Amino acid sequence: MEFKLTTKLTPKGDQPSAIRGIVEGIKKGERFITLLGVTGSGKTFTMANVINEIKRPALVISPNKTLAAQLYREFKGFFPQNQVEFFVSYYDYYRPEAYIPSKDIYIEKEADINEEIERMRLSAMKSVITRKDVIVVASVSCIYASGDPKDFREINLSVKKGEKLERRYLLKRLSAMQYKRSDSEIEPGTFRIHGEVLEIHPPYDVNTVRVEFFDDEVERILVLDSVTRKTVEQLDRIIFYPAREFTTDQRNLEMAAKSIREELNVRLKEFESQGKVLEAERLRQRTLYDIEMIQTMGYCNGIENYSRHFSGKKPGEPPWTLMDYFDKDLIVFIDESHITVPQLMGMVRGDRSRKESLVEYGFRLPSAFDNRPLKFEEFLERAPQIVFVSATPGPYEREKSSRIVEQIVRPTGLVDPEVIIKPTINQIDDLMNEMETVKNRNERALIVTLTKEMSEKLSAYLVEMGYRSEFLHSDLDTIERMKVLTRLRKGEIDAIVGVNLLREGLDLPEVSLVAILDADKEGFLRSTTSLIQTMGRASRNINGKIILYADTITDSMKMAIDEAKRRRQKQISYNINHNLKPETIQKEIDEFFMGLKKEEKTYENVGEDVKSVLTLKEKLGTDEYIEVLSQKMREAAEDWRFEEAAFYRDEIKRVKNGR
Repeated sequence: MEFKLTTKLTPKGDQPSAIRGIVEGIKKGERFITLLGVTGSGKTFTMANVINEIKRPALVISPNKTLAAQLYREFKGFFPQNQVEFFVSYYDYYRPEAYIPSKDIYIEKEADINEEIERMRLSAMKSVITRKDVIVVASVSCIYASGDPKDFREINLSVKKGEKLERRYLLKRLSAMQYKRSDSEIEPGTFRIHGEVLEIHPPYDVNTVRVEFFDDEVERILVLDSVTRKTVEQLDRIIFYPAREFTTDQRNLEMAAKSIREELNVRLKEFESQGKVLEAERLRQRTLYDIEMIQTMGYCNGIENYSRHFSGKKPGEPPWTLMDYFDKDLIVFIDESHITVPQLMGMVRGDRSRKESLVEYGFRLPSAFDNRPLKFEEFLERAPQIVFVSATPGPYEREKSSRIVEQIVRPTGLVDPEVIIKPTINQIDDLMNEMETVKNRNERALIVTLTKEMSEKLSAYLVEMGYRSEFLHSDLDTIERMKVLTRLRKGEIDAIVGVNLLREGLDLPEVSLVAILDADKEGFLRSTTSLIQTMGRASRNINGKIILYADTITDSMKMAIDEAKRRRQKQISYNINHNLKPETIQKEIDEFFMGLKKEEKTYENVGEDVKSVLTLKEKLGTDEYIEVLSQKMREAAEDWRFEEAAFYRDEIKRVKNGR
C-alpha cells in the first residue's frame, strides 16, 4: 500500500517551496539536506508531504521521548491508513550494571520494562520488515543493539486455513519464539490451548488470534478483540513473529555457549598471566553460571552482553539495530538536529566508558563492548539520505548539507514576537507585572532560569505571590513533564519555571510570554542557538512577547535578536502581500502518552554513567558521595560534556543543602 496523506490542510507560506526543494534534492540523490524551519511553521506537515511524495519508508529520529510522542501523534493523524510506529527505550526505570573501582562497589543492573512500549517496539520491527508504507518515529535508542533482523524474519510461524499442523509442533515453535504458555488469562506474548482451540496474543498487536482445528487441520483463523472477545476479522493465513527482540534458535544457543566458553578461556589466561587471580575467579564463576542458564533456559540475566556470540559477528563489528530492518530506500529525518546529531555522535563513547571497569575487573568478558550503540559513521552507513530538521541547524548540518531549505513564513501569519531587553534590577517585580497582563488574557508564561535550584525557588516565590506556578527540569521524569505541560495548556498552571527543557519542539500555543532571566550570562544555556529556540516558544500566540533581562548585550544575544528581526520582517512582508491576518494556533489538548499508566524513575538526557552514580546515594556517606560526584563533574567538563557536568554540579549543591 502506498502512503496516503489525509488532511484538510494545504501547504502554505514557505511550505510549498520547502517541500519542492527537499523532494527535488532527495530525487537527485543528495546525501544531506537541511530544513531550516522556524517554530510554528509546520515542519512536521512539511515532512509528511515529503514522505507522501517520495513514497519511501521513513525513520524520524527525535532527541527525547517527549518530542517523539508529540511527533508520533502528528504523523498518526496525517497517515491514518498507513503504518506509523513508535520506537523508544522500553525502560520505565533503568540502572545499568557498573563498577566503581575507587570504592570497590559493584552495581547490579536493574530495569523495569514498560510492556506497552515493548509492544510498540515489536510492532515497529514487524511493520518495517512486512510493509513499505511505514513511518517509525524513534528516539536515539534506535541506534542501540537489537535482535538480528534475519532471525526476526525467519523465526516465525505461518498458519494457513486448510493446512494440517500437529499441535505439538505448534507449541514447540511458539516456545522457541519466546511465547509463554498460560492456562488462565491470556496476555501479550502468551498462548493457551483448550482441546481444538489455540489462542495466541502476539505482543506487537492489541488483538488475540484464535486458531480452531478439526483434528490437525486448521479450520478457522479469527482475530478477536482482546477485551470484548468479539470477532474483528476472519483470516485465511497469518504469520506470527517472535515475542522478543532478541530471539534465536536452539542451534544458535549451542554455538553461542561454545563461543562464550572459548572467549572465557582466552580471557582467563590473560588474567592469570597478569597475576589477577581475583578477577579471573570472579569472571569464571559469573560466566559459567551464565552459560549454564543459556543452555538450560535459553536466557540469562545480562544476556545482551553476549550478543556478538549469538549474532556470529566479529569483535568490533557494529551490532544489529532497528535501522538494519529497513531496506536500502530508507529516508531519515533528524528532528531538532542541533541537539540530536551530537547525541548520536556521543552515545558510543559513554557506553564504552561504563563498561571498561566491568571488563577490566572481571565482571564481564570483552565481548560486552560489542553490545553498544552504533558509532556515528556506522549510523551514516545505514542512512542513505538524511534530512536535518531544525530552527537552528548546527555546524555539522550546515557543513554537510548540499542544500538548506528555509521555511521562515508561517501559514498562520504569526510574526516572531518582538524582543524587549530590560535591566536585571527588580527583574522579578517587573516579571510579575508582565505575568498579571498575561493572566488577565487567560494566557500562559514560560520563565527560564540558569539553574534548577533557582527555578524551584522562583516557582515557590510566585506561588506565595498568588500565581499558579510549577518548575520543570531534569529531576522530573518524562511522564511528570508531560503532565505539567498538559496542566499548563489546560489553564491549571499560569507559569512554568525551567532551565533548558523549555527549548526544543514544545508545542504550547497558549504561551504568550517567554521571560529569560540573566540573558547576558554567556554560555551553553545562553548561546545563540539556545536563545533562538527558547524565544520560539512564544511564536505560536498572536500576543507573543519575549523579554530578555540583561544589563549588557552579548554577541549571542545580538545574533539571536538579529535573526529574530530577519524572520519577523519576512513574515510581515508575506502577510502584507497576501492580506493575511495572523491567528493564534489552535491545537487540541491531548493527554496522550502510553507511560501515563506507569511513572518513570530514570533521568533523561544524561548518560548511563550518570544514572549509575545516582544509585550510590544510599550506599555511600554524604562526603564520599560528594567526592564521587566532584570527580565525575571534572571528568565530564574535561571531556566537554557540559550538560552532564552541570547535572553533577546541581546534585552536589542539592546534597550539601541537605535536600
